[in-house]
Amino acid sequence: MALPSSVQKLIKLWSALPGIGEKTARRMVFYLLEQNPSWVIEFAESTRQLAELVHHCSQCGSITDIDPCPVCSDPMRNRKTICVVETDEDCAAIEQSGIYNGLYHVLGGRCSPLDGQEIPPESLEKLKNRIETLGAEELILATTPRIEGDMTAYTVQNALKGVKIKISRLSYGLPVGGSIGFADRVTLHLALESRREMTEEI
Repeated sequence: MALPSSVQKLIKLWSALPGIGEKTARRMVFYLLEQNPSWVIEFAESTRQLAELVHHCSQCGSITDIDPCPVCSDPMRNRKTICVVETDEDCAAIEQSGIYNGLYHVLGGRCSPLDGQEIPPESLEKLKNRIETLGAEELILATTPRIEGDMTAYTVQNALKGVKIKISRLSYGLPVGGSIGFADRVTLHLALESRREMTEEI
């Protein structure tokens, strides 16, 4: 049976999502076809708004639909501490856990030579400027507990040589090879509370 071109196109697009194969994508598309048309239209509209309204905060780099984002514009946040994360997902995971009340800085990348990835230079420069402007006293490097996270943390540390600030990193609680985005509240709390100050040695 030849599927309509619109169905084939959506299956192909959905197959490009992380963890979604062609069979799963086909199942999801057929699920949509079984739903009320108004719900499908609302689903499509939400996807469109994702592309049109969501952007990155000009200050911290996290996703938002207003600028600056609610965290950066909140006067009750601790502006002396900045938590540095690799991705928007990591930022959301820590914020939703409710265990941190400082500011964030989303690098928008990580140091992974094998994958051809590196931290955008402009992100590091923006971080340096924010530290100086805010008079921040501590930088918490919340990078993933695996080799790429280690390299990312030390790259940030090296980029900030000469900047007077305490630099620490998440510690106990996060399993090696894990992901901050999938960590539960208790694990994140332990990792944040047991963070350790980084040294100059690699």
